[in-house]
Amino acid sequence: MNPDRIGAIRSVLEERFDPEYLDVLDESHLHEGHAGAQSGKGHFRIVIVSAAFIGMSRLRRHQAVFEAVGDLMDTDIHALSIQPAAPDEI
Repeated sequence: MNPDRIGAIRSVLEERFDPEYLDVLDESHLHEGHAGAQSGKGHFRIVIVSAAFIGMSRLRRHQAVFEAVGDLMDTDIHALSIQPAAPDEI
């Protein structure tokens, strides 16, 4: 696990979405040997609950998260699994 990467991801998501709940898990160890892992970038799972997602389609929520972590996709993230929800959906 790389706490600096997790911290960077958390920071941009907290700033953008002010989440009620946020969990960022480094799942890179599950992808050892995978071609994408050779770049040194990580595989992460994001569970995020935010009022910012109210009225957004599932696709738009995913797009918004990808937009928020955009620069990190170039440097630190190879793959993301995103579970976004509005507070009234949990």
